[in-house]
Parts: sequence; C-alpha cells; structure tokens
Amino acid sequence: MQASEIRRTFLSFFEERGHRVVPSSSLIPNDPTLLLSNAGMNQFKPYFLGLQEPPYPRATSVQKCFRTVDIENVGHTARHLTFFEMLGNFSFGDYFKLDAIRWAWELSTERFGLDPERLWVTIYQDDDEAETIWRDEVGVPPERIVRMGMDDNYWSMGVAGPCGPCSEIYFDRGPEFGAPGGPAVDPDRYLEFWNLVFMQNERDDAYNILGPLPRQNIDTGMGLERMAIIQQGVPTLFETDVLRPLVERAEHLAGRRYGEDRKTDVSLRIMAEHGRATTFLMADGVLPSNEGRGYVLRRMLRRVVTHARRLGIERSVLGDLVETSVAVMSDAYPELRENRAFVEQVAASEEQRFSETYAHGIALFEQEVRAAKGRGSTAFPGEAAFRLHDTFGFQEQLTVELATEEGLAVDTEAFARLMEQQRRRAQEHAKKGDVAEGPLGEIAAAAGPTDFLGYERLESEGKVVGVVVDGEAADVASEGRRTRLVLDRTPFYAEGGGQVGDAGTIVTAGGRLRVTATRPGPGGTIVHEGVVEAGEIRRGDAAQAAVDPAWRAGSARSHTGTHVLHHTLRRLLGEHARQAGSLITPGRLRFDFTHYEGLSHDLLQEIEAQANGRLVGDDPVRTYETTFDYAKSQGATALFGEKYGEIVRVVEIGDYSVELCGGTHVVRTGEVGFLRLVSEGSIGSGFRRIEGLVGPDALRQVNLERRLLEEITEAAGGGDPATAPERVRRAMARIKELESDLGRIRRAEQQREVAALAGSATEAAPGVWAVAEVYRGRGVGELRELAQALRARLAGRPAAAVLGTVEDGKAQLVVACTDELLARGITARRLLDAAAGQIGGRGGGKDALAIGGGPNAAGIGE
Repeated sequence: MQASEIRRTFLSFFEERGHRVVPSSSLIPNDPTLLLSNAGMNQFKPYFLGLQEPPYPRATSVQKCFRTVDIENVGHTARHLTFFEMLGNFSFGDYFKLDAIRWAWELSTERFGLDPERLWVTIYQDDDEAETIWRDEVGVPPERIVRMGMDDNYWSMGVAGPCGPCSEIYFDRGPEFGAPGGPAVDPDRYLEFWNLVFMQNERDDAYNILGPLPRQNIDTGMGLERMAIIQQGVPTLFETDVLRPLVERAEHLAGRRYGEDRKTDVSLRIMAEHGRATTFLMADGVLPSNEGRGYVLRRMLRRVVTHARRLGIERSVLGDLVETSVAVMSDAYPELRENRAFVEQVAASEEQRFSETYAHGIALFEQEVRAAKGRGSTAFPGEAAFRLHDTFGFQEQLTVELATEEGLAVDTEAFARLMEQQRRRAQEHAKKGDVAEGPLGEIAAAAGPTDFLGYERLESEGKVVGVVVDGEAADVASEGRRTRLVLDRTPFYAEGGGQVGDAGTIVTAGGRLRVTATRPGPGGTIVHEGVVEAGEIRRGDAAQAAVDPAWRAGSARSHTGTHVLHHTLRRLLGEHARQAGSLITPGRLRFDFTHYEGLSHDLLQEIEAQANGRLVGDDPVRTYETTFDYAKSQGATALFGEKYGEIVRVVEIGDYSVELCGGTHVVRTGEVGFLRLVSEGSIGSGFRRIEGLVGPDALRQVNLERRLLEEITEAAGGGDPATAPERVRRAMARIKELESDLGRIRRAEQQREVAALAGSATEAAPGVWAVAEVYRGRGVGELRELAQALRARLAGRPAAAVLGTVEDGKAQLVVACTDELLARGITARRLLDAAAGQIGGRGGGKDALAIGGGPNAAGIGE
C-alpha cells in the first residue's frame, strides 16, 4: 500500500464502526503547555480532561505531528523523524480495551494484510486484563505477549490528570534486521507501529496513581510512516513513498547517489526529512525566529542548508524541497498547495539570510581549529561548539564530524552542560504558562464553557461562576483588588485572531468590576480581567455585563479595515502577500505580511486609495457559521496560527473578501469611515509591517498632518501650502551653503589663531616648549579642537599646549603633547594630574591628549 491508501484504509475502517472522521488540527496547538502538536490526542485533550463535553463518543483522525526531541537523531538512524503522521482512533467514555484490541488486530491482519505469525504485542507489567484479551479473545500466543514496565508501557501527559497502561503492536521484519527474541531484544527488527492507550486512572504531579477515572477513554496512535515501511517492504523510512521523492530531489541537487557513502546518506536524509517537516511548519504559520517554535523552524532550515553545503551545493535548495513536499503531500494536506507561495517566500528569505551566517560560522570553526592546533591541543572547545550551534545553526554532530576530519575531538561535556543550561531557561520560560492554567482550569471543569453573546448584543445578564484573586481561586473579590472573573454567559469578546479583548463593566448587587482585558480561558471559558472599583463581587452573584460601546465600535472598524487591507495587498502585491500576524485595537490596526521588498511611496498611496475605494462602496459585511470544509470550498482564507473547529465563522465583505474569522465587525464597510496608513517597514527578512488608523482616529491623524503643514507653511513665510515643501527645501539648501561658508571662515580663523599661539610658545625647560593660555566664554569642546590643531602645528619639537577655560562656574583644562615630548616620558595625563591640583579636580585621557576639570575656577590662571 502507498501512504494515501494507508490513510484511507484506516479512516474508513473506523468510520464503518461509528467513529467521526475529524480533520488534522494545526501543528500550532491551542494549548499553552505544548510547543507543537505532538500526538493525535492533542486536539481531543479537553474531552479527556473533562473540560468540554465531546460532540461525539468516537473519533478517528490522521494528525500532523511534530517532535523536536528527535532533531539530532534525524539522518543518523533509519527511523527517526521530526514530522510524522499519526493515525488514531479515540473513545470518550464509550468502548474500552476489548473493542480497541480486537479492532486493532482486525485492521492489522485483515485490512492491512499483516501475517499474524509476525506480530508481537507488549502490555504493562500489571495489566492482566489486556493479556487475557490478547491471548483468549484475539489468539496471540503467550510467548509473543511481552510484559514491560512503566517507562515503556504506561502513558500520561507528563502532568496531573488522566493516565493508564498501554499496549503496543510490533511487526517482526525478519532475521536480516536483527536478533530474535522479541521487542525487548531488538527494536530495529521488531518495529513498533501501533500504541493503544487505555486511560483508566488519574495521577497527581508526583506520579502517584490516585484511582480510577469516572469515565474510561481510548487513545491510539499508529505511525503512518512505520506502516509504510512494513507495507512497502523497505528497510528505512527514507525509502517509503512519502520520503523517497525528497531523497531523490536532494540526490539531484547534490549530484550524489543515496546508499554509496554513509556521510552523504546522512546529509541527504536530513535535507529530505527537514525539507518536508519545515514545509509543514511554515504552511501552518510558523515563522523563523529566535525563540519557541520559530527557533525550531530556523534551526532545521539552517541544518538543511548546512548539509547542502557539505555536499558541495552552493545554490539555494529550500525552494526545490518545498516544491517536492507540496507535490507529494498536498493531496492529503491541501493547505500546502494553498500556502505554497507563502512557504516559498519564507524559505527563500531565510536561506538567503543564513548564507552569510554560514560563511561566518565556517570562519569561526576554522579560527578555533587553528587556535587549538597552535596550542598543540587535540580538543575543540565545547564553548565554541555551542556558539556554532546556537548562533550559526551548526548542529553538534556536524561540528564533531568537521572537527574529526581536522584531528580534533569536541569537548562534548562542556557542550552538553551549556545545552542543558539553555534547556532549563527554555523550560522556565515555558512554565510561565497562560491564563488557561491553574485555578481557571478547575473553574472550567466545574462550570463548563462560557456562552458568548457578543455578536448579537453588548449587554447581558449572567452569573459569576468563578473568581480568581492573586492567582488563587476565591469566593470574594474586594474593592481595589485585581481580579479575574468567569461568567456563565457574557457579551465580552475574548482576545483572539489579533483582536484585543473587550473593555467595559460587570456589576453585581454588591460591587462593580472595571474590565480592562478579556481573554480566552480553558475549556471554552472567557476570562474578564480588571479591578473591583466599588464594593465586592462574590462567586454565585447575579451580574450585569456591559461592553463599552465605543471600544467595541472602534475594534469592529479596525477589524473590518484589516480584512479590506489584506485583500488589497494580495491584489496589488500578489498571492504571496499573506498575513503573518496582526494587532487590532479600537481605531488602530497593525498588519504583518510576507513580501520581499519595501513598498514605495506611490505604491502605498495606491494601496490606501484602493482600500478606501472598497470602504466607501459601503458593501455589506456578512457573517455566518458553517462547516470548515464548506467554508474552504467557498474560497475562505484561513489565517495562520488560528485553530479552527468543525464549525467555523465566515466573514464575507462584498464579493471580494471571504475569511474565517471569529472577531467582531461592522455591518457595512461605510461604517469604517476611511483608512489612513501611517507607516510601513521591515520586521525581518521577507516580512513587512503596515500600521494604520480608521474612523475618527484616522480623521484625527489627517487633521494633525494638516496642522503640521500649516505650521510649516507659516515657518516658510506663508503663502500657498502647496509650494511650502519646495520653499523649505530651498531654505535648507541655503542653510547648508551658509554653514559651509561659516566653516571655512572658522577654519581660517583657527589657523591664524593656532599660528599666533604656536608663535607665543616659550621654552619652559631646556629644549622643551610650552603654550599656556586661558580663555573666557569658550567651551571645552572648542579647546579640545584647538589643542589638537596646536599639537599638529608644534610637531617636530618637544612641546606641550595647556589650555584653560571657565564653563558653568567650573574650571576646565585641555592638555596636548607632541610625539617628541612623549618620547621623553612626559605625557598629557602626567601634566594634567599636576595642573588639575590647582583647581581641586582631576582628569583623564590618553598620553597625547587629556581633559580634566575642577570646582576652583579662581585657580585657572595658576
């Protein structure tokens, strides 16, 4: 079977058994505890935690997954990947072990046609129930059922919550792949392809099993690539139909053959696997950066380029790998085709940027090699290896290989220590969490999701179902305390899709909360943040929630204006100009997008004119809910980084803009007023940012600009404002001309003054000349310039110049010495130290020129 048939077979098998087929969620998870989606169960986590009621009792999916822990292993083994596809079936309190095991065996042996005699299973060491099912219900011989410990066959999320034993299915690939004896003996020969998790217990943070869950669940995961190895009878992942085309593209680029040389194979594998993985990351909206998931992407892109250079490829390679990834994978994941222009733009920009970085990294490596050999050392410093890794994207293994070729061994212990320090910093950063954690999670579990009424109204009655004060759940919030409230229903829009949350008030019989921010919470809750202005608010109180109408109107204008601007940019710049981030506040918008060059003044004017042309057309803004698939079929644009469920909200503007959007909007575009663009610039290689104002805020900006023009016209002598800029330019040119003339006059005067001062030099000691002069009303900067000119004029004989002035009631001294005087051991600093004592001060500087000062202005003459 090819990969496409494996996917279809798996999904149809479980669909026939009452499972809802659920599309893959984004690699960017809607979960602050995860960097990237790493398992098929991620999107179902709220159901397993009991935070949300599942809309169906059974589900099946093919999920895009990404695990960063395997980056270093990719290329060096036959089975490690960063990006992979996980086929899964899930039960939310419905069927349990018996059906999960029977169906897994039936699918494996009948639909996938695997030889039952070559299948082994592992179970948790205490799971007698699973062993009985495998042995008596399915018929697996006892000798092919292996008990394993908690590290191998017990699952949890790594935090307090659901957990349980698991059972894994292995395929015996035969003696050519390793030793006999089962999965515990040789995991290369016995290839794990399916893991069945039986969520039946609950654990605490200390990993203590607290007891059975009130509702038992099933979570399984079959690796598509692992099944492809078995189905296609190939030795490694890289010969399967999902990766072999990418290996072939890398072979073509390098002019090398896969399988002829181990080092070459490692580089070809990395190019293929990372090329595919990074294409998926970018298509889901991850952008290269120096932190978080953006750092993962940048690190992998640089690893691709590094290994391409090792193979002697000097041209760009990422565009070719993106093209092949889209060709191979887009039938299953159409978002790759839809976002191809965006992905190619990001990849090309990052590759161009890294080319110079790579050259600098190689230079550093060669410098460290020379230094080590110069010391007679055979060690390559771990600190240098870490810097190559962290700054220039050189992976440890690559540095080890390069150093070995030079006869050096990398100090891997120092490298590992620095890496661990970095990981701890990253973990500390990750532990900061989000409003969706802690007591809010408990509130969500007890109260359920908040009913959002804000699309229809700005005021509503509700009930306070949760109060959080100083990070702890509370029964009451008193006056003056910063508080988070959760209501059972609310008109307040929670921050999302770039739009800031609503502001307003929540009033109960006993108090009033001034809401300054509204954010999404766990389990579909909406969290209102603010300060209790009066009285106190208690859990269980009836509440009247009211959104500030001016705030909401301003946000709606900005959000609709952003959609119109997005459409205009894509129309004028091309389809690659995709949204890469936004910030929508009342009256102001910020829009980030992909583009390879700055926008000219004329082009910005055209963008503004066309966008405003759309706005004054007063087109209707329609919103409705539909299925995700139908919305996509109608051409709706899904924004990067957003998580969409099965039912989505669509915003249509006229007949030209269709986007998936949960934000608030005006009813007709004419309500936006007009759009005024105020800035445009780069925010990184290949990324631009436009900022603008709408409605009354745009009008205030225009009035400000008009007033500035009036003031400039007045300063230019009045008259026609249209001619004011030219008159200002002429005046500035005249000023520069006069300043140039003045500079020539001053230089001439200085030359005469320097000549006179040099002529007044006296012989302070045999063969040593000195100029000493006190000035009034001249700054120390002028004296410094004068002293330097004197030093040049006195050059050729041992001489010093000591100039003094009084500035702001304090004495200031400047001392300069010629090189001939310095040769006698007399420096400006020595002279200044002696002279500064007369004014009660001190100074500093260099041997040739020193400056000092002191409070005793009367001593300047002495």
